[in-house]
Amino acid sequence: MLFNSYEFLIFFLPLVLVVFFRLGRYGYYKASITWLVISSLFFYGWWNPGYLILIISSILVNYGLGIALTRVIKKKIVLILGITINLLLLGYYKYANFILTNVYSIYDYNGDTGSIILPLAISFFTFQQISYLVDTYKGVTEEHNFLHYCLFVVFFPQLIAGPIVH
Repeated sequence: MLFNSYEFLIFFLPLVLVVFFRLGRYGYYKASITWLVISSLFFYGWWNPGYLILIISSILVNYGLGIALTRVIKKKIVLILGITINLLLLGYYKYANFILTNVYSIYDYNGDTGSIILPLAISFFTFQQISYLVDTYKGVTEEHNFLHYCLFVVFFPQLIAGPIVH
């Protein structure tokens, strides 16, 4: 779903805004944030629902690493682990096709090499989460609310449009 599509402009955006403001108006702050997270995940999954597993898993892992950074003594190891996991995930989706194509051409492999489709906004949400880990490591991030973290990562207007918000 694109920002300029009829689905977005006529159905999705008005529905999200009406429900969000109604919930907020009646004091349901947590429910309004939950609504935005669910709506944003729906928006993300519209293109390819299979990648919802990827973004949700990434959120869970990075949130867990962020919590670990506030509780462990060897924070640098946790930070390096988190950055490594994120960059490996990004590298796999961005460069696996390129590497496989070149390796197959070296060995004259002419069969089907398959194709790894780059998930929407993977660079954005990967670097967004790395910035969270670095900020947590430095002690800059004081809030560790899971719902707020989810919204930080998946909020639909910034997820697709970017850039990294800090």
